[in-house]
Formats: sequence, C-alpha cells, structure tokens
Amino acid sequence: MKLKIYSILAAALIMASCEKPTIEAEAPVFDVTAEKTTYKAGEPVKFMITGGEAQTISFYSGELKKDYASRTGRVADVAGAGATLAFSSSVQLGTQANQVTLHASTNFNGDYSSVAKVKAATWVDITKRFKLGTGTAFLASGIVDVSDLIVAGKPIYFAFRYNTKKQSTNGIARQWFIQTFTLNSKKLLDNSLTVTIADQAGTGFRIVDDLKDKAPALSSITATRLTLQGNTYLHAGLPQFNPANPIFDPKNPIYDPQDPAYQPTTIFKPFVPFDPASPYNDPESEHWAVSKAISIDKVDLGPDWSTAIKGLTNPVLTQYRYTYSKAGTYKATFVAANGNIDQQKVVTKEITITITP
Repeated sequence: MKLKIYSILAAALIMASCEKPTIEAEAPVFDVTAEKTTYKAGEPVKFMITGGEAQTISFYSGELKKDYASRTGRVADVAGAGATLAFSSSVQLGTQANQVTLHASTNFNGDYSSVAKVKAATWVDITKRFKLGTGTAFLASGIVDVSDLIVAGKPIYFAFRYNTKKQSTNGIARQWFIQTFTLNSKKLLDNSLTVTIADQAGTGFRIVDDLKDKAPALSSITATRLTLQGNTYLHAGLPQFNPANPIFDPKNPIYDPQDPAYQPTTIFKPFVPFDPASPYNDPESEHWAVSKAISIDKVDLGPDWSTAIKGLTNPVLTQYRYTYSKAGTYKATFVAANGNIDQQKVVTKEITITITP
C-alpha cells in the first residue's frame, strides 16, 4: 500500500516538474499626448505617441459606435420614438390573386403550434399600407410609419398570411418572395445614425402550417429571404404518378454509386399511385409566417469597435492623425498591448478632445 502511495506522489512530482513555466509578457511603456486639445471640425488632430513599438495599438475616437466605454456593448433606448417598416417583394408562377396579407399583433402569446393558436391573437391587417410586388422584379413597399401599432411595454409581432384556394378551379398558387424586411426606430442616434430594431434575419419568421404532414406548403425561410407558396396541386397527370417514370426504376444509374450518373442525394422511393379520393390533393388552406417577439423599447446595437493602427509586423508608430467631422467633446482612447502565448499586458491612454464648429 505504501509503495502505491509513493508511486502516485512520485508521478505527481514528475508531472509538476515537467510543467512549462508561464512566460511573463512585458507591459508596453506607452503614452499619448495631443498637440492641442481643441480643434475645429475637419481639422486633423495630431497625437504624439511614446512607446509606439508596442506589438499592437488600437484607437477609439470616442464617436458614436467608436467609443471605448461601449466596447462591450451598447443598448439604445428608443421607447416612445415610433417605428417605420419597409420590405421588398416579388411574385411569380401561378394565377391565384390576393393570396398574401401582412398583419401585426401585440397580444400574440408566442404559441406557434397551430394556425388556430396564431389566429387566437388580435391581428391588424396592414396590407394596404404597403406596395406589393406584381411580377418577378422586386418592388419596394415604401417606408411606412407603423408607430400606431406599438403598445408601450409590449413586443410586436408581424406575420404574413398565405391563403391557398382550390387550385383546380382558381388556378395554381403563386410563389411570393419577401426580402429586406426592416423595422427601424424613428429615433436617430446622435441625430444621424439609423437604429434598426429588426432586419430580415433578426425578424425570426417561423412557418406555421397545419397541413405540413398531409399537404405541406412550399414556403421556406433563409437569412435573406422569406418564400411563400402553397401546397402542390396533386393530380393524376403529375410525373410522380406515372409508373413509367425512370425515377421508379431501382436500376436507374442515378442510384448506382459505381455509375457516373450517380446522384448521392437522390433516395429511391417506390411508386405510389395517385389516390383520387384523398382530400389533400387540392385542399383549401392557409399558413402563416410569423415573426419572433420584437422589442420596441430597447435595441442592442452590439459593441463599439476600435480601429487597428498598428499590428505586430508594422513599424514603430510615433504619431497618429484623426479628423473629427462634427463638433463635440470626445474621449479618444488608445489601447497598446504586448503578449505571448501565455498572457497579454495592456496599457490604455485617454485624451479628451474638444471639436468646435
């Protein structure tokens, strides 16, 4: 037993002796001064740098989106400012009319499990406020004020409703494309920067389709586009109901890994004849594309960013010039760093600069 304990202790000592010692990084000897602290807008500010041999140097001007104090994140308070909505749309294929409408709600409870659950909320039809595409070319909807739809303290939801009528008597369902969906606050940061509350990707549309297992809608969602389309109209004339179709031949070369015509993503499916009695061949249906809950009060703008003014392989930096275009008081911040594989040492220098008109 003692031998076992001694062996464990010896192994621990050997491992400890083999551990690589931490290499201490040397902190940069770094300082920045300004030739003067008051400049006119458009006049280059000259910063003199001591210790410009630091491995990396970055610069925050102190302007909006370039402020060191907001390097970990910035949240804009836009409560009560109102909002505008805009998107572009196009349509192709089919002949059915009036299939797509746009709605807004502030009391949807977030239950996407069925169309009935979605429709249980109060939805305001806002379709007529916008221009919708009439052909394959995308048409801008116009920038529309939707401030009247906002309820203080509540999120807002937007939804596109797609209605499919019987295609045998009303024509084939059309394919709609929605992109550049953008909800902007009417408040401008610093009276110049547009605050985007939600863009196409951030809107978080989800398809709600009760017939997805029987007669699924062909709608889909990507980060840049919402595609809305009804279910396929099933009838005996479709290629999928022709037993002579080569896709139903298990000897088709597209299924043979040894054949040049092989298609790895194609999966063989046995022939299933058309069922004329199925109620899902040509159903009347509706499905929705519903956004996530969109907060109107506060908007996370993400972190402010610096400008890299020196990298590891760049020569020693002795001065830096920067031009402010607008009057104001700015905290210009320089961050110098030296580092190695084990650690990094950082020195920060801040100078208050006043810009006059």
